[in-house]
Amino acid sequence: MEMDQSRVWIVGLGPMGIAYAKALRALGHDVLGVGRGAQGVAAFREATGFEAVAGGLEAALAAHAPPARAIVATPIMVLASSALTLISAGTRDLLVEKPAGVDLEDFRRLARGAEESGARVWLAYNRRFLPSVQEARRMIAEDGGAVAFSFEFSDPGDRIAASAHPPEVKRNWLYANGTHVIDLAFHLGGEPELLSAYVEGSLDWHPAAASFSGAGRSFGGALFSYQANYEAPGRWGVVVDTRQRRLSLRPLEELHVQKRGSFALEKADLAIPPEEADLKPGLPGQLRAFLQGEGREHLLDAAAHLERAEQVYARILAGSAGHGSRNDVEKQS
Repeated sequence: MEMDQSRVWIVGLGPMGIAYAKALRALGHDVLGVGRGAQGVAAFREATGFEAVAGGLEAALAAHAPPARAIVATPIMVLASSALTLISAGTRDLLVEKPAGVDLEDFRRLARGAEESGARVWLAYNRRFLPSVQEARRMIAEDGGAVAFSFEFSDPGDRIAASAHPPEVKRNWLYANGTHVIDLAFHLGGEPELLSAYVEGSLDWHPAAASFSGAGRSFGGALFSYQANYEAPGRWGVVVDTRQRRLSLRPLEELHVQKRGSFALEKADLAIPPEEADLKPGLPGQLRAFLQGEGREHLLDAAAHLERAEQVYARILAGSAGHGSRNDVEKQS
């Protein structure tokens, strides 16, 4: 089958699609944008200078050779189906915006499609590639690994309730948004071996729970705890303790370091190349990992994502105890 080897397709031309296109241009890649409406296509062309086509993915595949490599940045409800359409067309390298679907069934369909076709499907948890996270990861390795960590994935419930997100996305908000933080915490601190999870309350837009709390132990022996609340003020954050330092990512884009023997919390200087200063943080590193293999060990594939979702995310959402996930312990410990 003839494939489009020269361009990376971006399917979905909203703000994330535009951000990907700008980062790809900086890395020297050509792009074909695929959108539905003419207005979105025109806005993409104006913002990026790249060619783009309207009419949706099916129309693009009917008119062009399928891409060897593609990025799926559609609305969450069609992430999995768009990726599966590309896989059926022959695409074998895909980067799919997190969380690659709206629920567990979407995650299962995508992981099954990747396995049956031999496609490499990566989840775009771009915060793994933030300069702050890269520096934290370096320090954790230098200090011999995490001994403890904690995280918070609170979100402003009133704002979410009033948003234009479809009801099904709101009902699955932990998958849709909370996993940004949960993924990052376990990426840095280690996959959970044991996890006890608790939930309380219920909201019209999120009937499963209004607040979350839990604790456990990683395979590497680090104790961890977490909390989140959709009815109270809060913010995202991850804190990792090593034997030499406390590393605080709050906000995630900044790294504050407390050294052993000191109470001072100092903001770390982060090296950001000048050519990346105007790009969305995390995207250049994530794209180098996806397209060039540089740092690919820090990407999460569809099979590992499904295991994490079934063994960890679903348990946090339901509030239950048990064993966690081992999907990529070796590369994170």
